[in-house]
Amino acid sequence: MMRLLSASLVLCLLLSSPVRAVQPDEVLADPALETRARELSKDLRCLVCRNESIDESNADLARDLRLLVRERLVAGDSDREAIDFIVDRYGEFVLLKPTTQGANWLLWASGPLMLLVALLLAFAYLRKRSEPDRTRAGEGLSATEEARLQEILKD
Repeated sequence: MMRLLSASLVLCLLLSSPVRAVQPDEVLADPALETRARELSKDLRCLVCRNESIDESNADLARDLRLLVRERLVAGDSDREAIDFIVDRYGEFVLLKPTTQGANWLLWASGPLMLLVALLLAFAYLRKRSEPDRTRAGEGLSATEEARLQEILKD
């Protein structure tokens, strides 16, 4: 019984680990280059699966991108050069963590800016709401309203 329980626990731990889609034929012989390739693959988006890295995706395009990363590293590119090559080829959407340069700064800043605008509007609304209505406070009834009120009170 204890053996069955421990075997089940080991199986659960193995199945709960993150699945990597890297095939054995993709792995580089040099462990240092393979480690660099894995690190770069974690930051590149699978263009088929959208929010999955190419390291986790089983799509054919993700496999092609993994091979391209490894090819660039074997060719002697630095990490930055390999990423720049892929971004030039596939566009900035391929990055899981987009840069804050160019038009992307608007996307990064829009969340905090919208929060600031909402807080200012809420503050202005609450401040206006707490002030007394001064347009009607100092005025009394007009002569017509006073006559109408007296008429109603007589009935």
